[in-house]
Amino acid sequence: MKKIVILLVLLSGLYGFSQQNSFEKLQFLIGEWQGKGTGFGNENSTITASYQFIMDKKYIEVKHESHFKPTPNKPKGEHHIDKGFISFDTHRKQIIYRQFNIEGYVNQYILDKEKSSNNTLVFETETIENFVSGGKARFTIKKISDTEIETIFDVSFPNKNYSCFGTNILVRK
Repeated sequence: MKKIVILLVLLSGLYGFSQQNSFEKLQFLIGEWQGKGTGFGNENSTITASYQFIMDKKYIEVKHESHFKPTPNKPKGEHHIDKGFISFDTHRKQIIYRQFNIEGYVNQYILDKEKSSNNTLVFETETIENFVSGGKARFTIKKISDTEIETIFDVSFPNKNYSCFGTNILVRK
């Protein structure tokens, strides 16, 4: 019985270790960011972003907030908010990013290991709620330096290639 308890303690310790190390590629994101964006139907936006470990570093909480300047079509401008959580699915050994948008879209992305590297993270949707059936989204984060990142948001409609909807250049606060 004592051997079983020791084995369970060791296994739980290894599980916790692998859970934390699964975010090693994302470590450069942790912190507060601010910057400017283009696209999304408006060439002028400001953005703040936050990536923070929560709940004993089992999750990364993501917050993005963009303010778009007024245009003739939208004289009051726009305010976009999305929030999400990045987790590690131990069964699939996959990093998952669940993103909730103010527009009502819920994206569940997986980190594409083949397209990602130490300086580029490519998240592609597995599912999207409240979007065109068969549509897809891709969220790419490129590390430019220790204090600067670029984010790129691409969308694909059914039977179409991805199109860039917008990019942001962010600097660490």
